[in-house]
Amino acid sequence: MTQEKFLLICQLGMGLFWIITYILIIKQGLQDKRYGMPMVAICANISWEFIFSFMYPQNDLQRNITLLWFILDIFIMMQFLHYGHKEYKKIVPRKIFYSSFLITLVVSFFTILAMMHEFNDLEGKYAAFIQNLMMSGLFIALFLQRGNLSGQSMGIAVCKMIGTMFAAVGFYMYFRTPLITIISLATLIYDWLYIVLIYRFHVKYAK
Repeated sequence: MTQEKFLLICQLGMGLFWIITYILIIKQGLQDKRYGMPMVAICANISWEFIFSFMYPQNDLQRNITLLWFILDIFIMMQFLHYGHKEYKKIVPRKIFYSSFLITLVVSFFTILAMMHEFNDLEGKYAAFIQNLMMSGLFIALFLQRGNLSGQSMGIAVCKMIGTMFAAVGFYMYFRTPLITIISLATLIYDWLYIVLIYRFHVKYAK
């Protein structure tokens, strides 16, 4: 298999399974009436996807994938703003809740642009891998915070991990750097831990 075909498989696999992940998050959120992605992860994802859909677009295939991620993340953001306020209204006033989201979105946007400059990375590779690692940790934190699977599911956890595996393998084979390699391994470990926690939760409450 040529390098081009292998990278295309990794790119399509990554794109497809993260698309499925986002769709499952939206579906679970509608079903449970709870948001399924933490605020910082939403802000980082939407910022990255906006930048690389409209400001620094990559090749046509990746631009289309990124644009679809962006559209799906708009729905995930709307769920957070709707359900998140209801979840925290007893401890956080409405104005502070929405102001916190806006500030986080702006900080995320300019942080990604700064990382592009810092790493001389016009494709956003480093920002993408770092925020994927962050998202994996935040999913675990959300599960531990709630103590249940509202807004989350085994399907979300598995599809996210598979998408990460495609990205990690593609970059390790042809674009590896020590930092991206470490981040990829750490992300896969956190994704595996997330799956284990969900599995143990199912086993415990299925009895």
